[in-house]
Amino acid sequence: MLFRSPVKNRAHITRAISVLALTVSLAACGGGQQGPNNAASTNEASPGAATNTAASSQGKLDLGGNVSLTGAGASFPAPLYQTWFQNLKQKYPNLQVNYQSVGSGAGVQQFTAGTVDFGASDVAMTDQEIQKVQRGVILLPMTAGSIVLSYNLPNLQQPLKLTRAVYGDIFLGNIKSWNDPKIAAANPGVNLPNQPIAVVHRSDGSGTTGVFTQHLAAINPLWKTKVGSGKTVNWPVGVGAKGNEGVTAQITQTAGAIGYVEYGYAKNQNLKFAALENKAGKVVEANEQSASKTLESVTLPADLRAFITDPDGPESYPIVTYTWLLAYKQYPDKAKAKAIEAMIEYGLNEGQKESSKLGYVPLPQNVIQKVADAAQQISPDYKINVASTGAAK
Repeated sequence: MLFRSPVKNRAHITRAISVLALTVSLAACGGGQQGPNNAASTNEASPGAATNTAASSQGKLDLGGNVSLTGAGASFPAPLYQTWFQNLKQKYPNLQVNYQSVGSGAGVQQFTAGTVDFGASDVAMTDQEIQKVQRGVILLPMTAGSIVLSYNLPNLQQPLKLTRAVYGDIFLGNIKSWNDPKIAAANPGVNLPNQPIAVVHRSDGSGTTGVFTQHLAAINPLWKTKVGSGKTVNWPVGVGAKGNEGVTAQITQTAGAIGYVEYGYAKNQNLKFAALENKAGKVVEANEQSASKTLESVTLPADLRAFITDPDGPESYPIVTYTWLLAYKQYPDKAKAKAIEAMIEYGLNEGQKESSKLGYVPLPQNVIQKVADAAQQISPDYKINVASTGAAK
């Protein structure tokens, strides 16, 4: 595999990642700026979704004027949110949404402090975190995706396979070379290089880290006792980079590197990623189908918080997570409350159509309905309508 520097691969990076914080600024009434790669409009209503009485026939949302929403949080869904908010601006020109990709940890902090209108996290907030939010919290899973182990081995032509024991030991620092006998045993006939393994991990508070370390703690007793899980941990080995964007860039630039990133980032940057052994002992590739099988194995509870640490099923990919939008139960500004519901409605309808294109997993129909029902309490002046047939069955 040839190196692809972030500069040379500008077309993909402009759409999917930025080493800097991703800010989507959708200007009101056509007076502001759009992102450099404005996605195709999805202005048409979803089949089966009724027109909301708050919107006029011209598509303008009745907010009493221009409304601006600010959100911050997870980098995992940032490319998808970028597309959603660009297209939402085309549908409702009087609604501006700004989203900063700062990581789940910082997103939860800003949401708790009340400095944003909504947050985003790849790990559902804990009871202790929720109790700190004076205005109340509604956790809304808006999409899902896989976390993959991307690697940079330019001369390796065959897809790499990693067993549970092997990738746990790589991130513990117990396996240090790519031609280690344990890696070779999982890849018979593959000419593995005698090259040091360069582990890359997140340096910021990260929901992606939370999901990955929860999985490692579930499958590796030594990891559970030595490192544990959380948005930040003391890594036994490796170098840190900020955001899914930074980890992706670091892997791209470092021969022999391996790191965990969201599937969409790896796909859009043409990074190689390993097929992983699941709980059933099957080696499974990351794709929409295997991630959907994982979601099928999990039932969302009433509070919509699910922690998928080690899914069942022979076809399930082992590291999959929902990613949550964090909304307040109470918005003193009634116009912002209506705008939040309109934003959520868009994500549940037209927004789900964009998921697969960018490497995410569309929500199952029953989850779409649960999210819509939970979000109805935000504004008494808005009714969320969802399509009668979802993006995924």
